[in-house]
Amino acid sequence: METKGRKEILKRHGMRVTDCRLDVLDLFINSRQALSQKDLEEKLTAYDRVTLYRTLHSFLESGVLHKIPNDNGIASYGVCFDTCSPSEHHHDHLHFKCNSCGQLECIEEAITLPAIHLPQHYQLGAVDIIVNGVCGACIVEA
Repeated sequence: METKGRKEILKRHGMRVTDCRLDVLDLFINSRQALSQKDLEEKLTAYDRVTLYRTLHSFLESGVLHKIPNDNGIASYGVCFDTCSPSEHHHDHLHFKCNSCGQLECIEEAITLPAIHLPQHYQLGAVDIIVNGVCGACIVEA
């Protein structure tokens, strides 16, 4: 995505435009899979761990990224695009984890999520659905 488009995303979410934010956003937009902080540290070596952590945190708070819990205890993050704001995250999609390569990605195709019925006096916050299987790339390699 061109720099102007990335700058517009940051401005629309009320964020200052910095080189680090542009680079992190670019990495997420160009990646088909969810990324962890470790992934960012490996790919964006010009920035230290604390700077990348703060960037991820600010992206979460402003609705640029959403957190994807993972069964390995390491959080991954995906792009919200235009679905979220600083006050609310809306993620009506599945997350797919490949049992072969470990890749975690958002599946944006329209699906019908199951209705969630909680007991009285419970309030729904978020629903995280991770589907496990084998991704297309690993199937082709096999």
